[in-house]
Amino acid sequence: MSPDWSNLRADFPILHQNVGKNPLVYFDNGATSQKPRAVIQSLINYYERDNANVHRGLHALSMRATDAYEGARARVAKFINAAGPAEIIFTRGTTESINIVARSWAHAHLKPGDVVLTTEMEHHSNLVPWQQAAKATGATLKYVPLLGNDGEDGLDLAALDTLLTPQVKLFAFTHMSNTLGTINPAAELCRRAKAVGAITVIDAAQSIGHLPFDVREIGADFVAFSGHKMCGPTGIGVLYGRRELLDTLAPDETGGGMVVSVTYEGASWKPAPERFEAGTPNVADAIALGVACDYLDALGRDKIFEHDAQLAQLAMEKLSTLEGIRIIGPQVGQPRGGLVSFAFEGVHAHDIVTFADQDGIALRGGHHCNQPLMRKLGLTSTTRASFYFYNTPEEIDRLVASLRKIQKFFAG
Repeated sequence: MSPDWSNLRADFPILHQNVGKNPLVYFDNGATSQKPRAVIQSLINYYERDNANVHRGLHALSMRATDAYEGARARVAKFINAAGPAEIIFTRGTTESINIVARSWAHAHLKPGDVVLTTEMEHHSNLVPWQQAAKATGATLKYVPLLGNDGEDGLDLAALDTLLTPQVKLFAFTHMSNTLGTINPAAELCRRAKAVGAITVIDAAQSIGHLPFDVREIGADFVAFSGHKMCGPTGIGVLYGRRELLDTLAPDETGGGMVVSVTYEGASWKPAPERFEAGTPNVADAIALGVACDYLDALGRDKIFEHDAQLAQLAMEKLSTLEGIRIIGPQVGQPRGGLVSFAFEGVHAHDIVTFADQDGIALRGGHHCNQPLMRKLGLTSTTRASFYFYNTPEEIDRLVASLRKIQKFFAG
């Protein structure tokens, strides 16, 4: 039985406000999701009751903070079905998580002649770190092509057969495109990479809070995601890594908390995950991330995905009735995640977002940290509407009505 989605809106205080004279429609979930009261309250509880540094304190506050922090690590491990908490590293977000792999694994293992493989649909955070790693090590960076004039046909899996050679040491790809809405077959991609001995890195920022994600079933080596896209706070994220891989990596940052012993001549490191969490961690936000995991699992991510996908299909159908619209990514009736990106000829995305804001509708306009993809599609920007379980069909009607007004205005 599905949750009562409309009643769930009561859990999100921010949704109950006007922007100007209009009730807020929040369609910018691909950038940052909103937070339920339970997550907000967990932050208040920590700072009012347990605020202390973790791991080394022997007083009551520190021990309570440590228990809650490590409890959150265990909760995140359960959320993605990791083998245990030791496979969960807390970071600032997806970007830092991917950079840790790029610095700690890639710089140690890549050499001239090796290949790093990624795709043409990657967010800059899963592209620029590999450019830098390839530049530093002499490795070559290659891309799995995207099919269709509007990216509607997904990755060229036939080309992948040619690209995945024994020279490929690492394959990094997004699970769900933040611009196209495409959902890549993560388990299949990991299986193919494993067949040639390549390590896999999955950017799960857009998918982790929207659909079931089992790292062991998928067969991933590393997975990166952010709390703020899954009802958690900003400034907290996760790097999952298989324990046997993490234990072979040197830390990319050093300092207090991650050492076993320090002399004037050198230092030795704790095992994972501590060796990758130098300094005072983001205790409060890690705890709140655990609460977000509780909230999402209580709803059921399979049900969240069904709801989001239905909204996306409804939006596609209604947006397709507008003249001059170009929708990129999977087309009407094709599977896609809960977002839709589109462009109107002669109207810049920033103008659309600005005018929609006057109707109380929060959209995202620009290149979405996908500049190479935009160039491939012959665009400079798109407007993106991204949905979550607290959004409604009525809000999509408001979006379409606003877009009709915008088109009429620019048509003169």
